[in-house]
Amino acid sequence: MDHLDLTNDSRTTMNSGVRSVQIHDDERDVIFTCVVQYPTLTDTSSTTIGPYAFDATLNAPIAAGQFPICLVSHGGGGSHLLYRSIGTHLSKNGYIVIALEHFGDNRNDRSLADTDAGAELRPRHAVLTLDTVLGDPFFKSAGDSKQVAVLGHSMGGYTALALIGGQPYSRSARKLAVKADPRFRAAVLLAPATDWYRAPGSLNNVTAPVLVIAGERDSVTRPEDIRETLSPLLENDPSQMIVVPDAGHFSFLAPFPAHMRRNDFPPSSDPEGFNREQFHLILPERILGFLNRTLITR
Repeated sequence: MDHLDLTNDSRTTMNSGVRSVQIHDDERDVIFTCVVQYPTLTDTSSTTIGPYAFDATLNAPIAAGQFPICLVSHGGGGSHLLYRSIGTHLSKNGYIVIALEHFGDNRNDRSLADTDAGAELRPRHAVLTLDTVLGDPFFKSAGDSKQVAVLGHSMGGYTALALIGGQPYSRSARKLAVKADPRFRAAVLLAPATDWYRAPGSLNNVTAPVLVIAGERDSVTRPEDIRETLSPLLENDPSQMIVVPDAGHFSFLAPFPAHMRRNDFPPSSDPEGFNREQFHLILPERILGFLNRTLITR
């Protein structure tokens, strides 16, 4: 079981732009949003979205060329704005990073959280988001639909597994109606919710390489449970699992602004002795390395 190398070998070549895109689900008659970070040659100026500062320039022109894509799926009841350290680093290194806000399972609306309906909707909305961004005039010629990865945290890890061929089952043993998308050719799973995939054969159709990163002190998605469930996937090179010493379940979220950090707000807190700021100087580079090896060269 690997541990994370705390060597920062960052070699960014561009800056990051950011813009919002609205996604229309005509079948359900709902609208949700995503934030897209992308490579730009424009000088960086900070952009504030909600309470969070992005090291990215709002609506900057996209750099010339065609770029691989990484779609980000947030955790249950979470936010698409909480993975900006990863999104910024990937976009500065030539990726288009699409972070969607899951309808009915986000910080403002938990009406579908922990439900079968929400679990089935998540991967469908991820695909709809990818289709919308690829069809958007701003990104249409820049996104490479043959080089697409998915990154998911917690319930987002559930979503990522469904997109690459996993067959989830509900807690009542009902087979959930999800559909894989062959465009997703690699997956990064951060403290993934794997209990949906414990039925025999649930992962038989997953062939994409996966990078699994878990927190040693995560009591929500315990590393031993993750390894047990995903062991069939981890037998195939270059898939791997990393356990981060002392990290908790929320350590994978970008550091919160100082005024939002408090002990009674678990997403902003880490186990004693864990340095989230330092970790987020390292985590994006490890993710970039995996995607470059498994997505770009395949």
